Amino acid sequence: MKLILKYLKPFYRRMSLGLGIKVLGTVVELVLPLILSYILGTVILSGDVWRIVLFGGLMVLCAAAACVLNIIANRMAARVARNFSEKIRHDLFDRTMRLSARQTDKFTIPSLESRLTTDTYNTHHFVGMMQRMGVRAPILLIGGLGITLFMDPMLALVMIAALPFIFVTVFFVSRRGVPLYTRVQGSVDGMIRVVREDSQGIRVIKALSRAEHEHARYDAVNRALVADEKRAGLTMGVVNPIMTFLMNLGSTLVVLLGANLVMGNRSAPETIIAFMQYFTQISMAMMTLTRIFVMYTKSSASARRIEEVLATEEDLATESEEKYPVRADEPYIVFDHVSFSYKGKRNNLTDISFTLERGGSLGIIGATGSGKTTLISLLMRFYDVDSGSIRIGGRDIRTIPGDELHTMFGVALQNDFLYADTVAENIRFGRDIDDAAMHKAAAIAQAADFIDGFPDGYEHMLSAKGTNVSGGQKQRLLIARAVAAEPDILILDDSSSALDYKTDANLRRALAEHMGNTTTVTVAQRVSSVMGCDLIIVLEDGEIVDMGDHEKLLRDCEIYREISDSQMGGAIVE
Repeated sequence: MKLILKYLKPFYRRMSLGLGIKVLGTVVELVLPLILSYILGTVILSGDVWRIVLFGGLMVLCAAAACVLNIIANRMAARVARNFSEKIRHDLFDRTMRLSARQTDKFTIPSLESRLTTDTYNTHHFVGMMQRMGVRAPILLIGGLGITLFMDPMLALVMIAALPFIFVTVFFVSRRGVPLYTRVQGSVDGMIRVVREDSQGIRVIKALSRAEHEHARYDAVNRALVADEKRAGLTMGVVNPIMTFLMNLGSTLVVLLGANLVMGNRSAPETIIAFMQYFTQISMAMMTLTRIFVMYTKSSASARRIEEVLATEEDLATESEEKYPVRADEPYIVFDHVSFSYKGKRNNLTDISFTLERGGSLGIIGATGSGKTTLISLLMRFYDVDSGSIRIGGRDIRTIPGDELHTMFGVALQNDFLYADTVAENIRFGRDIDDAAMHKAAAIAQAADFIDGFPDGYEHMLSAKGTNVSGGQKQRLLIARAVAAEPDILILDDSSSALDYKTDANLRRALAEHMGNTTTVTVAQRVSSVMGCDLIIVLEDGEIVDMGDHEKLLRDCEIYREISDSQMGGAIVE
């Protein structure tokens, strides 16, 4: 729980004030049974009506004061809990965005989503409950026991005798609770993963009539979650019934002993009545402590999961140029004997070496799984190479700060996203891009015509993931986004697969005409998309089979020639 205490530190002053008000309100509540006992034992016997009304009014006033003070304290507690959770969500989201691709792969996207939602909610709920009930319950418990010991030690000892059994129950159950709730959160991660996959692929699922299959898959993870929740619920559910039984047993013994004392004139009826009220308060306090204990168990598991992300150290730190010296007078992009593996068992890329001049164009082609996307992921330093080096402008990319490195790139990926906003905002993407640059980018991407065809043009609202535009229109908007900031390096990762050959050819022609100073890297399945590149790399199983221009590869590379013949019959189609 160190994480929760750390994030609560800025709110200590406000919490102290709120807790002080809560303490005052609770103490006023503790006074009520004493006043009632005095009224029954002294005031009523005096027969003074005005005195009875006076003390009755005092009880009403105390009850109202306790109510008002508790409301004020609860509102302050809610504000602290809200601000606390806002801060922790902000930092968790910020850290999530800064995780390296390898770290994101390790946590998984569904797990990160669960930590940002369910886990932060659990900690929020716990912080609020602790301020509202975590102070009130101990005061009622300890204060009630103290007053009852003063009123009648023998009756009080009957209640106290039940407390050790309650604490032992809580202790042993707590040792089981945290791991069980950690497992529950893991099952939540699995369910979120399935829901996420199915929501993204809902159209394919319907098209292939696989709804029943996906329903069965969801049922499997749902049943796993229910089973884990059942184990945790059954374990934690033991506490409340046992506490209720022990407190009821104590209450019964108090009534029996109290009746015996009254009959023997060793105690007064008003004392027993007040005592039972205190016993009710103590019982409620114990029940509240049980709820806090259950919530603590959940939030403790959630806090650990949040802390795992926040405590993850940056694994793509900027290295010094002393370690990787600048190499002047070499081509703009250099891959120098680069090898890489995602899991450290089998290389996904092996001994990749090539160079590309500034303003040049690189095409990467190969079968699915050949390592094309991995290569550009390394270029953008989503991962660090296992061996070799990658240099841009003579600087090893490990020495370039992340913000500086990533502003060099404009990227359009095949499975990139559009969000629910206007066409203009999707192209700008939160950057300071004026209307002229935006319209130019749309024209280069061959998107201007269909954008102008919308009744509201660039203010046309897109749905989440761009489901209200066609696949080809979506890809052109993504390309417009990539070129809008006039990047030093433009990466198009299979981003024209939904374009017809004519539009694809017009796009390549526009890129060559308007972005001559931009170094372009094109990953494609189509030969027509890369055949105009200065350098084309043919990948197979993570290795370069051959490289050169289109004519050379047609002549010397059998794999490239086969791809070209299968797509275009060996012809060049414009």
